[in-house]
Amino acid sequence: MPGVETGTYGVLEPLARNRVNLKKIETWWPDMLRVAGSLVTNQVRAYHLLRMFGREGHPTPLGQAFAEYGRIGKTEHLMRMVDPVDDTYRRQMNHQLTVQESRHKLARDVCHGKRGTIHQAYRDGMEDQLGALGLVLNAIVLWTTRFIDAAVAQLRAEGHEIRDEDIARLSPLKHKNLNVLGRYSFTASIPASGGLRPLRDPDAVELDDDDEGTE
Repeated sequence: MPGVETGTYGVLEPLARNRVNLKKIETWWPDMLRVAGSLVTNQVRAYHLLRMFGREGHPTPLGQAFAEYGRIGKTEHLMRMVDPVDDTYRRQMNHQLTVQESRHKLARDVCHGKRGTIHQAYRDGMEDQLGALGLVLNAIVLWTTRFIDAAVAQLRAEGHEIRDEDIARLSPLKHKNLNVLGRYSFTASIPASGGLRPLRDPDAVELDDDDEGTE
């Protein structure tokens, strides 16, 4: 259009077609705050909000205002992803994706009997299986976290230098040390003294499975 300035955004030019309509956000801002407050205080259900945001397949003015507000965050996300100078945001995204994939891999390995799929034909059965899987995953993460903490504490007590930035990269989702074969049996028991069994001595000679019990 004559008299309207257009910027050059390089490879992002096809995406830079529209501007965020700030007027819609300003007009409906008080209602948007009320909706947010209702969600925080559990005063409104999600399906009621969907009816407020759209009718007969078309967005309401309030729904359009939320859509415009959401475009602000999406635009910021895209700009930070393609930033050619600072890749901190991309590294954080990749780290989060790695954590999620580690969690999914642990779940698949634990649920190995059906190759990580749920085969119950009824909803309650599926929920029971997913609930049990979640319980086992949480127990594994808790167990591993406690032993990682104990190992770090022992290394520090022995005088080893342990940097906080290295600890931040430790993950309780690594599970090569776990045997996920067989059945799970949960029985009440009294934990050993201190709650944890002794840590392994890294200098000790380990026996193979075939050598255990032999002289």
